[in-house]
Amino acid sequence: MTLVQLRHLTSLAQTGSFRRSAEALFLTQPALSRSIQALEEELGQRLFDRIGWRSELTPFGREVLARAKRLITEAEHLKESAARLQTGQAGRLRVGLGSGPGAILTAPVLRHMATHHPAAQVEFARGHTALLEQALRERRLDALVVDIRSVPPSADLLVQPLAELRGAFLCRAGHPLLTPAEAETETADGGAAVTFDSLRRYPMASSPLSDEIGRLLLERYGPQAHLDDCITLRCEDIGTLVQVVASSDAILLAVRAAAPELLELPIHPPLNATARFGLVTLVGRSEPPLLEVLRGLIGELLRD
Repeated sequence: MTLVQLRHLTSLAQTGSFRRSAEALFLTQPALSRSIQALEEELGQRLFDRIGWRSELTPFGREVLARAKRLITEAEHLKESAARLQTGQAGRLRVGLGSGPGAILTAPVLRHMATHHPAAQVEFARGHTALLEQALRERRLDALVVDIRSVPPSADLLVQPLAELRGAFLCRAGHPLLTPAEAETETADGGAAVTFDSLRRYPMASSPLSDEIGRLLLERYGPQAHLDDCITLRCEDIGTLVQVVASSDAILLAVRAAAPELLELPIHPPLNATARFGLVTLVGRSEPPLLEVLRGLIGELLRD
């Protein structure tokens, strides 16, 4: 039994004529007759009584017709749903976000989805990269957007680099270190700058940082820049850290784009550190169509 046969059944029930139905279906009469006969043989009873040139539904045929219409309608709805899924107009997407991507992407992506893909279901998870990786492997997430330097190489993970964003030391407007009296040295272009020693006089906040960033800080600023010593406020949620820094004298070490409301502290020597954000998926796993929508948004949003 096929949907084609059921459509033949509904057409013949409507016209009562093999000739008219065959014309409407662009079939020959013998082909339509064979289709109806095959359906009757499969179901084990006659669907039509042939009365002269007319074909009338049997009582059994009327029961089958009612169910056939429901099946055809469901099939059409399924096809429409599949088309919406394929174009990203519907479906479900579950993504784990690292602290930096979470601060930059969460609000604008959800706003875009609510406006342009209102039928889509989008779920963001936040947390340590190792926990997000575990959720990805357990199929509780479809993809991750994280600093790819924190993702150990693994044969089951596909890592696609997306953007490299500049890191910085950030503070609130009016911070004491922004006053000319605090300037201890100059930047390469002759501007006033502070030293890492000056930063250490204030609480320093950050989300979890990669080992590579830890090594870079030690190379730039010496043993006093060891992460265990210099970072006093740690939180996965950069948004929370931004609020703390905006209302205190604490200093935030983060991707510059994650906190546009804060001011960048000029420091010498310069930090010259970047975050390398990428998309992480499982090798061999089919991607939800909505993931392509997210890729496009990431390309627009993950910029300095």
